[in-house]
Amino acid sequence: MFYPPVLLVGLLHITLTQEADPLAWIYRLHPMASLQADNTGGDCPTECDCPPTFPIAMYCDNRGLKQMPYIPSRMKYVYLQHNHIPTVSDDAFGNATDLVWVILHENHINTVGKKAFAKLAKLDRLYLSGNNLTEVPASLPASLRDLRLNHNKITKVLPSAFEGMENLTILLLNDNDIQDMGGALKGLKSLTLLDVSNNQLKNVPEGLPSMLHQLYLGSNAINAIPDNFLNRFSNLQYVRFSHNELTDKGIPPNIFNVSGLIELDLSFNKLERIPPVSTSLEHLYLQANQIKEFTLGSFCSVVDVMNFSKLKILRLEGNEITRSDIPSESAMCLRLASDIAL
Repeated sequence: MFYPPVLLVGLLHITLTQEADPLAWIYRLHPMASLQADNTGGDCPTECDCPPTFPIAMYCDNRGLKQMPYIPSRMKYVYLQHNHIPTVSDDAFGNATDLVWVILHENHINTVGKKAFAKLAKLDRLYLSGNNLTEVPASLPASLRDLRLNHNKITKVLPSAFEGMENLTILLLNDNDIQDMGGALKGLKSLTLLDVSNNQLKNVPEGLPSMLHQLYLGSNAINAIPDNFLNRFSNLQYVRFSHNELTDKGIPPNIFNVSGLIELDLSFNKLERIPPVSTSLEHLYLQANQIKEFTLGSFCSVVDVMNFSKLKILRLEGNEITRSDIPSESAMCLRLASDIAL
């Protein structure tokens, strides 16, 4: 998954990809955890490591496993990534129902039992990215806050796929083959980050949660954006529509002229004009479109010393305009822009 090197992207990269240290995390939230733990370590599968200093975690990553191992009942964190596991059966976690993190990315999983995760009432994070799943696993716990299903082979998301998951804040579905989301997102009232880039969507998904902060829809086949699309969000700051089929006709007037938006990526589409944007926008990506003129009114409705754009980055290379097309008065409008690429 690629994100442009813009302000705060380093923090976002940590949020999306970094493997957190469970020991530091649990001690920060529960400083007495080391005193309450079983210092003997307890039983542990021979193919895994269960450190006596952190006996509620089981490390089975990169072990060449071809099936799910036995998980002791005391476990709360299991790391099973980078193996060759093909199946997660209904009873895979039957002995360890207090699990908080289940890390299963980069395996060969193509089958998940319909009740495999049903009894994990405390599950907070579930990582299943980089597998061979063709559908969202059934009976996912309502406790989940971070669900990663990216880089699989999911083609459709059923309306009931995330039913009852009101605590979910991060949902990664990018790099699948999804053609239809239906109304599956309607009940996710806590969702702040949604990534469905690199799929086969032809429309913006219905029922997007109003609490979204980051929305990534790049590399699909979307040719139009619904009227008043952004007006329903109060916290949305990052929106990416790059590598779609957007034309001027598919963008309603002033759709992006909303306060609060920090980054807007419309690169690699079929736009011929620069759409009007809010003066509060800081990063605007319009490269590789078919833009034929530099419209100063898209950034500042009236050019004066009190009405200027907050844009810091504006990318316009790969269009049909040159630097000579930028009017001289743009210096007043785009006074903060340190990077205008043409």
